[in-house]
Amino acid sequence: MGFLDTLFGRSKPVRPDLDQLFGLPSAAVTLRAAAGFAPTGLGSVCFASVEGGAFAQLRQDVRALLDADTERGGIPVEFSQDTYGYTWLLSRHPADEPESTVNDLHAVNTLLQDGGFGPQLLCSLMGFERTADGRPLALVYLYKRGTFYPFAPLPGGAEKRDNALELEIRATVADDLRVEPDLSRWFPVWGAPGL
Repeated sequence: MGFLDTLFGRSKPVRPDLDQLFGLPSAAVTLRAAAGFAPTGLGSVCFASVEGGAFAQLRQDVRALLDADTERGGIPVEFSQDTYGYTWLLSRHPADEPESTVNDLHAVNTLLQDGGFGPQLLCSLMGFERTADGRPLALVYLYKRGTFYPFAPLPGGAEKRDNALELEIRATVADDLRVEPDLSRWFPVWGAPGL
């Protein structure tokens, strides 16, 4: 960062730290014990698609890497596109194997980053469900910030979120994950695969 950047208040962007994803299994244990939320076994990665052969090849590489589990009885990964044109990759594992879900999320993020498509990565999420009433929750990892935030949509499909629960979850997982301090960056991920 140069002198003019300092003078004009510009800051250097935070470098993504994909190893932060490995804090999710610990957070899952904390969430189960403190708030009654259990992992669903679902995790997804969201990225902006790019046209071209290199990206198409990378997408095939991601599918080949993660679909290798199908030979051992796993479920193949699913690609989908949301209404904004972003691509989502959904990974499924047994609910009691959050480490496997995290490994998939980390592998996809790493392949895209190492392939030069890091700027296209938006977020990753891991799904949870409250065992008492089935309430959904996601812990969302912001790639460009290297931080997490909770997203708790209210049931009923009205695109409303439970802000009080999100703040409660933030406090619950603060020792396990690097939580995003800027609440304006806690973007809703309505209808995200894995939620």
